[in-house]
Amino acid sequence: MQANKQLQAIIEPAVTALGYELVGIEYMSQGKHSVLRIYIDHENGISVDDCADVSHQVSAVLDVEDPITGLYTLEVSSPGLDRPLFSEAHYQRYLGQLAEIRLRSPLEGRRRFKGRLQAVQDGQVMIEVDGVEYSISLDNIEKANLVHEW
Repeated sequence: MQANKQLQAIIEPAVTALGYELVGIEYMSQGKHSVLRIYIDHENGISVDDCADVSHQVSAVLDVEDPITGLYTLEVSSPGLDRPLFSEAHYQRYLGQLAEIRLRSPLEGRRRFKGRLQAVQDGQVMIEVDGVEYSISLDNIEKANLVHEW
């Protein structure tokens, strides 16, 4: 988690300088196949050219700052329909939406929750799953995203 905060501190100024919102980052350290994924957004949407522009700018910053040892692949993407949720503000923005949350450590014997986001307060996300409301600590969330409803 601390590594992602350091990466965000390096990457966010480069992204916002180009006029985009940094939605969040994911770094998956997997030996020679490590991936740094950056999600960006803009009120007018995101195109392939936008991703390329941000990739070029962020690559230059990462080359100078060199926060990651070893080889990795840089991916820049829009959040898409299954938008990832990274911050308390993201959960707040999408209250009432269907979301899927995967935990670092189990809560009541389970690590996966799929339901409606009910509330966010004091570092806790409330999600209703099959009529039962669960309170999940933001610190325990490994990955979360909206689930597109057709």
